Amino acid sequence: METNRYIRDLIREGEHQQLDFKYAITDSRKIARTLVAFSNTDGGRLLIGVKDNGRIAGIRSDEEIYMIETAAITFCKPEVKFTTTIHEIDKKTVLEVFVPSSPDRPYLAPDDHGKWHAYVRVNDQNFIANRVLVRTWQRKTRKRGTWVKYSRPERILMHYLSGNEYISMNHFRKIAHISPASAENILVNFLSWNLLEPLFTNQGIRYKLKNGER
Repeated sequence: METNRYIRDLIREGEHQQLDFKYAITDSRKIARTLVAFSNTDGGRLLIGVKDNGRIAGIRSDEEIYMIETAAITFCKPEVKFTTTIHEIDKKTVLEVFVPSSPDRPYLAPDDHGKWHAYVRVNDQNFIANRVLVRTWQRKTRKRGTWVKYSRPERILMHYLSGNEYISMNHFRKIAHISPASAENILVNFLSWNLLEPLFTNQGIRYKLKNGER
């Protein structure tokens, strides 16, 4: 009864930043993207045997566990750690896969063409992380601090964001008249300092002031 209530409570939450439903796993490469997205972001749970509308369909647990293991070991770099729990509800089996957030990011998984990317979880979707985010993660794992100068391009960036919600790297490069490499370095520095945060849009990743403060 407790297990029944636990799973149904999760399903009622709907898919979100830390919860994803899968009717079945048919491709270990595709599920690997969700595993690395959880690892790279806030961690999360997969409920396998649950349709997108929340209906419990059930699974063949042994096969699904094998597919998850293949995804985590073969199609995730580095290997993603996870735990599984099997729940029996109304004579149907639901596999719960828990993936913790990891400080060892970035974790990578292949796309449909075999190219490896870091993925992040935003609401109920997985997005490819760009070089700025990957470099920011790598910077934050360093024990030594980050030194940031505050010169003309940095002032232009902060002035622009004081009056606008967000900015793209390309637009920042243009208004500051700097190279793509310089714009990338400045954004990495400001993200590392927690002055900025990424914003995921249909047009790509944008950057805004942390907590929307201006």
